[in-house]
Amino acid sequence: MSVCASSLSFIDGSVLNVALPAMRESLDASAAQIQWVVNGFTLPLAALILLGGALGDHQGRRRWLVIGTILFGLASVLCAVSRSLELLLVGRALQGVAAALLLPNSLALLNSAYEGEARGRAVGIWAAAGAISAAIAPLIGGWLVDHVGWPSIFYINIPFAAASVAVALWKVPESKDRQKVPIDFPGAVLATLGLGALAYGLTLWSSHRSFSPLVGASIAAGIVILVVFMLIERRAGEKAMIPLRYFGDWCFSSLNLTTFLLYGTFGSCLLLLPYVLISAGGYSPVAAGMSLLPLSILMGLGSPLMGKLATRFGPRVPLTVGPLVVAAGFLLATRVASDQVYWTNVFPAVTLIALGMSILVAPLTSTVLVSVDPKHTGMVSGFNSALSRAGGLFGVSLLGAVLAENGKALLAPYSVAMIIGAVIAALSGLVSFIGLRHTSTSKQRKAAPT
Repeated sequence: MSVCASSLSFIDGSVLNVALPAMRESLDASAAQIQWVVNGFTLPLAALILLGGALGDHQGRRRWLVIGTILFGLASVLCAVSRSLELLLVGRALQGVAAALLLPNSLALLNSAYEGEARGRAVGIWAAAGAISAAIAPLIGGWLVDHVGWPSIFYINIPFAAASVAVALWKVPESKDRQKVPIDFPGAVLATLGLGALAYGLTLWSSHRSFSPLVGASIAAGIVILVVFMLIERRAGEKAMIPLRYFGDWCFSSLNLTTFLLYGTFGSCLLLLPYVLISAGGYSPVAAGMSLLPLSILMGLGSPLMGKLATRFGPRVPLTVGPLVVAAGFLLATRVASDQVYWTNVFPAVTLIALGMSILVAPLTSTVLVSVDPKHTGMVSGFNSALSRAGGLFGVSLLGAVLAENGKALLAPYSVAMIIGAVIAALSGLVSFIGLRHTSTSKQRKAAPT
């Protein structure tokens, strides 16, 4: 059930990547507007996922997972029936709110249900199922875009949502924290406003390629609001969305910084690749979806194995090597051209990226969950997911210079974006190597199973 529910966000993201060119054309959208089709979902997810985890810890993880899944299904229907950009953005925002409720609680339910090596294996299966779902969805979605139209892609979510709710109500016991900690609603509001202002400013800056007074004011407002958010969280102490004392731990801080850097660049580059293949390479949406198939297959097969190995040997090596392999894949992806041959230009890059992600996904997820007290599991899973989504939010906000181009003109800025992504991915591996050095081997092994 946790796997099925959490797969909704993976499916939605992978389907959207192959549909964006068609959406832009049919809605006559600008680069900034098409960025908001992505970030309209990511912003509420990044800002509210901490609140979703806290609600689950406080009132019941199964309850809020079910509520979030039902809302996600309804929002998907709204996206499917929308015929204007404005209504689509409303539906995407509601999907983001729903995902913020279901994602942290799906992982927290897994964490409470398993221990030891079984927990590491369960997290690996959780990651693998998301990858497999993301593999199948673009193929179905690409066919739908070609033959039915892009609004139909959102109907794919409905059977997954229905199955998740049925299994949750039938088979899954409730799980929650017995210690009633007040929920930080002001923190959630400030986080949403701060991230939203920053994302808006960055989107305008990248799409218009000029630093206007509005851009400066938006970015400055976002920074100020987030500073106020941190000050309020500091005063809240143990009642904060996440206690700031955890950031004094090298392991916790490095793992979350790695998440922010790696998932931010991974999500952004993965959005660009099919977009460029369709717009500059002449691929159909189905062909673009199939081009990413190695990514999902290797992650689906490799994540459970790496979750088990990290349990035995610790997470430092996979969390250092994996990002470096991803970086090499991004560099290879710069070879994509308008007349590319898939097996020589695209397949090697996708395979390397897939290999790197399969090495690191399960160890990173599992290690984060046990880096804090058990009572904050849902809160921390939400925080880690928030960082990954915030990284993607800012990454996509900076892609305007690429998305503003069409056809072969996409290729030059696309290559620059991939090189920057490679540098950031390699940096995330360095962060893990340094940060986990300050954690003993025994502690790493204890952390890895989660």
